[in-house]
Amino acid sequence: MIPWVHLDSALAPGGDHDLRLLRRGAEFSIRLGHNELMNSRLSGSEKALATLTAAKLVGRAAPRTLIGGLGMGFTLGAALGSLPADAKVVVAELVPAVVAWARGPMAELFGGMLDDPRVEIVQDDVGVLIRSGRGGWDGIMLDVDNGPEAMTRSANDGLYGQEGLGDAHAALRPGGVLAVWSQGPDPAFGKRLSRTGFSVEEKRVRASDSGKGARHVIWLATKQGARAQFTGPRSGAPRRRR
Repeated sequence: MIPWVHLDSALAPGGDHDLRLLRRGAEFSIRLGHNELMNSRLSGSEKALATLTAAKLVGRAAPRTLIGGLGMGFTLGAALGSLPADAKVVVAELVPAVVAWARGPMAELFGGMLDDPRVEIVQDDVGVLIRSGRGGWDGIMLDVDNGPEAMTRSANDGLYGQEGLGDAHAALRPGGVLAVWSQGPDPAFGKRLSRTGFSVEEKRVRASDSGKGARHVIWLATKQGARAQFTGPRSGAPRRRR
């Protein structure tokens, strides 16, 4: 058995425990304390978060999407593979070390996707970008923490409560989609989405690309309204940060 090698640690802002990056051969793991948040062998549901969202946005001109959480890049990679060439993909990542890991020890997983001209990495809380981008997004994909039951930061609860969902609803263009990843089902969360005014679908997807193993949940919440086409810059969108 190849042992795990600890590569680096970082304290998530507002968190009580270190995020740790470990490697075993070609396999990577990001853990919070003793809990594994993600593993490079299990990417199926993270990819589905993007592909299911992109399928809802087919036909939109220059769709503008926001991903909450960089992780191991599986959602970002699937978004780039599913969205058109004129798309814009903004990734909000709060922990600087996660971006450094993507360009350093995990660079082989990312395969240069951070240099794709469609991609912008913003070091900030995804909630800040949601609140500052009213009506500016076609798709918002949240893979933050462990889903609606936050583990890493108690502040993540603000994304999944009624107020946070209202902010996401306001930030989407008519017909836009809020997609939320979760480790498991949460009936109360689905009800909150409906009360916010979304049309809600709940998808069960496999954690592994092989179609085996645990099932995760992805909510697809669509804002009611016509799909207006748009080819120019959106007002109220967050400015590029470096």
